[in-house]
Amino acid sequence: MIGITAYGGYVPRLRLSRSAAAQANAWYAPQFANRKGTRAMANWDEDAITMAVAAARDCLGPSEDRGHVRGVLLASNTLPFAERLNSAVVAGALTLDDDVDAADTGGSQRAALGALTQAVARASAGGGDTLVLAADARKTRAGSQQELEYGDGAAAVLVGREEVVAQFLGAGTLSVDFVDHFRGAHEEIDYAWEERWVRDEGISKLVPLAVRAALEQAKVPAAEVDHFIFPSTFAKMDAQIAKSCGIRAEALADAMLDKVGDTGVAHALLMLAAVLERAAPGQVIVVAQFGSGAQALVFRATERIRSFKPQRGVSEWVARGVEEKNYTKFLSFKGQLALERGMRGEQDKKTALSTAWRHRTALLGLVAGRCEVTGSVHFPPSRLSYDQGKPLQDTQKPYKLADRPAKILSWSAEYLSYHPAPPHHYGQIDFEGGGRILMDFTDLDVGEVDSGTPMEMVFRVKDVDERRGYTRYFWKATPVRPSATH
Repeated sequence: MIGITAYGGYVPRLRLSRSAAAQANAWYAPQFANRKGTRAMANWDEDAITMAVAAARDCLGPSEDRGHVRGVLLASNTLPFAERLNSAVVAGALTLDDDVDAADTGGSQRAALGALTQAVARASAGGGDTLVLAADARKTRAGSQQELEYGDGAAAVLVGREEVVAQFLGAGTLSVDFVDHFRGAHEEIDYAWEERWVRDEGISKLVPLAVRAALEQAKVPAAEVDHFIFPSTFAKMDAQIAKSCGIRAEALADAMLDKVGDTGVAHALLMLAAVLERAAPGQVIVVAQFGSGAQALVFRATERIRSFKPQRGVSEWVARGVEEKNYTKFLSFKGQLALERGMRGEQDKKTALSTAWRHRTALLGLVAGRCEVTGSVHFPPSRLSYDQGKPLQDTQKPYKLADRPAKILSWSAEYLSYHPAPPHHYGQIDFEGGGRILMDFTDLDVGEVDSGTPMEMVFRVKDVDERRGYTRYFWKATPVRPSATH
């Protein structure tokens, strides 16, 4: 049996209030004044890579057992690097084996579904488990409809042969150059075509062809579909597609547009991960997405669906959101508002690539060294164990810290130096079992932390060398919060 063996998602904690954004632009775009709900908003230190890592961790669980992952496919239209293997950065953060087969894919809103079919093909050919990731953090023009409709997020599914939670049954693909929107190679913002044309001549005619082809290959009647996933910001577009294909109206999956928004390439997989959380054994799931044609896949949930749970799951990520009403913060985090940084923010941030390579395991994977003689944990790891009075050489073994419980030893929150989201929170973090690191904190409110506060690790942007266009990544600490769904 081939299919999805694990799944997960990620939605940033911050949620931009649509009404706050609309009010800020009411002088220019009064037509949006009554917009309600929120859209997911990436923090300043989040991008497609960091969100993909978060979704992958939600899917894979603790880092000690990931040797079975033999491939990583990262789908996105907003990858930070045009020429640097973004999926290799993700693989390093996940501490996957160096011989894992990693590839980036994009160019269409349905790139994630295309990657999913590639993963199925790899599994069919005996290529082992493949991790399919999708993430997007799109930029929009201020005062635009897209600014209110879009959202940032990521999703992950693992495809393989063992312990399948959703069996792959069939797929349908239509690849045509129907242009609903486009973005040139040197542009940051999409150009969209007329809505009615896209809806009537594009989506309503092309998507049903892919859905019917997938159902035919799966040998499943449309009336037996239990969950139909089709992300679209066009009102009732999913219902129209379902009706034209003979799928019951009650099968429509929640697109989460009111709280999250449309996360682009990631949205079909994000909805799929949400559906899998509540799917029952035997239920049929159809997931489709439009873009340069259309693509649809059919799955059937197995008995295994009852026992597998992601670390948090989409429902938990959605529930933990915090409303953000500062519209200028949103613009600043998106790099669309240049704020005064002061002289302390002027330093050059050139990265020594040779040093980054030599310490890649420690920097990307947060891997320390544990002395086999004394048991002491050292970060960064080195050939020398520097316990007082006990200098030892070559006694350290790799010791992963990213998933270990941790607490704040000491901390500071200061406004003196430049920081994209002041005050700058940082401090000494002690890890259970050994290890201490001076780290930045993220995703927290003023007054939320103190000495002894439990913290967990998240993979984030450390800083950006704007002169050369290089993004540097490292781990940060964030407060451990109780489940928002209980």
